[in-house]
Amino acid sequence: MEPENVNVKCAHGPRPKQKLLDRTREIIRRKHYSIRTERAYLNWMRRYILFHHKRHPKEMGPAEIEAFLTHLAMAGNVARSTQNQAFNALLFLYREVLGISLDDAGINAMRAHKKGTLPVVLTKDEVQRVIMATTGVYQLVAKLLYGSGLRLIEGLRLRVQDVDFSLQEVSVRDGKGEKDRITLFPEAIHTVMRDHLERVRMLHEHDLAAGYGRVYLPHALARKYPNANREWRWQYVFPAHRLSKDPRSDAIQRHHIHEKAV
Repeated sequence: MEPENVNVKCAHGPRPKQKLLDRTREIIRRKHYSIRTERAYLNWMRRYILFHHKRHPKEMGPAEIEAFLTHLAMAGNVARSTQNQAFNALLFLYREVLGISLDDAGINAMRAHKKGTLPVVLTKDEVQRVIMATTGVYQLVAKLLYGSGLRLIEGLRLRVQDVDFSLQEVSVRDGKGEKDRITLFPEAIHTVMRDHLERVRMLHEHDLAAGYGRVYLPHALARKYPNANREWRWQYVFPAHRLSKDPRSDAIQRHHIHEKAV
């Protein structure tokens, strides 16, 4: 739960006091950050406030940020990337929400150690055994991830237009580091992918007939092409089994399969 005593006045007139984290969520959405970033940032801000016994962030500064980040490294034993994410969340809170300028170079917290563990590499036989332990659409996802070298979330976010059978390519949009790239589309799964997409098309047509058929689009695209979210080419390759409500727009639409299911 959000600390009850953490409130901040709105900068645009005498509106009722708004909880700090609600105000933060509003600004994050105005800047079109992803829903994953929104959830992560709000979680770190809550933890920071609770760590300092629900003190308002305006009453704190670099010393308290250092203490929190050091605690994450020493007691929490978090990875360096996790600590960096927490730091970025707090910088956003102070700079974008509270309007307080911070010199991030002057915050000298104990840094989390970069883990030097070697990756686990499976043999071809082990990979085959893992894939064959799955069934249905999940097996197709596993084969695509392995054959195309996709990260899990990249595979699940693919749209129909991103899969090119003729060129045997898969286009990854807004991948890690907000970069686009093209990778291989294994010929071995072309037939099963065609059959899968035919079932997805039938599902989409059923949704359209029922008055739905919309899918999430990035904000700029949604604004420029207001009807594109119903087009076949923008539908997810791996749609969820059920319709759901978008947490931001409240629109009822079909998202992609959740990564935890895979």
